[in-house]
Amino acid sequence: MKNLLLMRHAKSSWKDDSLEDFERPLKKRGKKDAKRIAKVIHKNKLSPDLILSSSAVRARETVEIIAAALDYDQKIIFSDELYMAEPQTFLDILSTLSDEYSTVMIVGHNPGMEAYLQIVDGEIEALPTAGLGHLVLALDKWEDISIDTMGELVGFWTPKALKEED
Repeated sequence: MKNLLLMRHAKSSWKDDSLEDFERPLKKRGKKDAKRIAKVIHKNKLSPDLILSSSAVRARETVEIIAAALDYDQKIIFSDELYMAEPQTFLDILSTLSDEYSTVMIVGHNPGMEAYLQIVDGEIEALPTAGLGHLVLALDKWEDISIDTMGELVGFWTPKALKEED
């Protein structure tokens, strides 16, 4: 079994309309939400062996906040390929991973993140900013992953739901 954490980047700022979409940073709320999700990862002992992230500023900042909060010292790969990626791109990248990684986290964007969660789980309707889904995939080797690989959504957290719990 492999664990896959899918997270949409935290809330970004639209304050500076001269910035390209790729360059938009997190807003204050996004930074708080990323810290909130890091607490969930820590509490549920889900610290990944590898983090794959879009190289867009808002995704990069999300990962940096989570890594700092978790004292994460494992590998992080920022990739332009994951910027606005579709489900097949996630599969292509995951299929190349070493099997030493049992828990992998991807930080990316909608609509691709949400679409992939829907394909694998079949139940999730929406993945808001800083939303995190924990999938357990029925496979032993990453190279075997395909669009037909089913998984069980064993955890799903949103900043809004976590805020209500506080």
